[in-house]
Amino acid sequence: MLLAVVLTLMAGCGEGESEALLGDYQQRLAESLGVEVPDRASPDNIGAFPEQDERLFEVAETREGMLDVYALRGCHIAQLVAGRNNQLGRVAPPSQRWLYELELWRLLSDCWNSDVPSTLSGDSRERLSRLTAIKTEQLPRVSWNALFASEEWVKNFSRASSPLAPEGLDEARQRGAALTYLREATLHQFDPDWTPDSATLEGHFKTLQERPFSAEMLRTLLLAEQRLDEASSLIEGALARSDGETCPGAVAPLTDSTPLGAWLQRLDRSARHWLGAIDALLDAQVAPPPAVAEYRHRWLSLTHPEAPLPAFTEAREHHEALRARLAHRCQ
Repeated sequence: MLLAVVLTLMAGCGEGESEALLGDYQQRLAESLGVEVPDRASPDNIGAFPEQDERLFEVAETREGMLDVYALRGCHIAQLVAGRNNQLGRVAPPSQRWLYELELWRLLSDCWNSDVPSTLSGDSRERLSRLTAIKTEQLPRVSWNALFASEEWVKNFSRASSPLAPEGLDEARQRGAALTYLREATLHQFDPDWTPDSATLEGHFKTLQERPFSAEMLRTLLLAEQRLDEASSLIEGALARSDGETCPGAVAPLTDSTPLGAWLQRLDRSARHWLGAIDALLDAQVAPPPAVAEYRHRWLSLTHPEAPLPAFTEAREHHEALRARLAHRCQ
């Protein structure tokens, strides 16, 4: 007579932590299979974010004498340059330095495409042309540095973080608005019809600063992958011990209506939304320095097999396939 033990999943996760949800599932699975609960290994931490000198571009400082700047007074850049060089300007956060460089480029570009150059001396006209070309070439790297030099962005990938609680997954879409705005700002920085807003920009950086959401999402994926792999080992062991005549246990489908199934579906959806938004933001930027490209490939990729999201997807699909195989045997 075949042994048919039905696996009953957790009745509800309430406000419990993700670890508790996954641990309860392993416990119930082990009881259904008549085996010991597996030793739960601690998932690896996420990789360290690249150091500042590895993630930023070198942008040469442009120096011009006050008389030379005054000669370009028709371009209306003197007050802006003075503000950048005062005490407050020198300690401005990276995002504000990007807004300064953006405004300076726009003033120079507008000036170069106006009637002003025809009123300048040869030296001043050449200076305006050179400054406009330099700032045009530098602006995409300044935009990159504004993001990757910011404390808000760096701490979003802090290794001193924890997996998200189940309810925390719902924040991905709300917080994703910050990534969307930063992407739009990058894409439209050369668009004269787009107007940057300092308060809006700082508000989105504040959203990134509130919690290390990127790190928490990555650590949640690593935790889920680890616990699913451990649970899969239980089923693989049960199947290996079965001689074909004995059923090691029957399991109910792990559908979206079950607490764990619903949580896994939410994790997949939230992770794809958040990491997809990061991917789109980085695609809008210039080609990254090697250290950032390596970090992106290893930890943020949507397709690299060893990155957290694809590895979680593989672990989930493998586990569901094993459950289906066990269910088929125990029908």
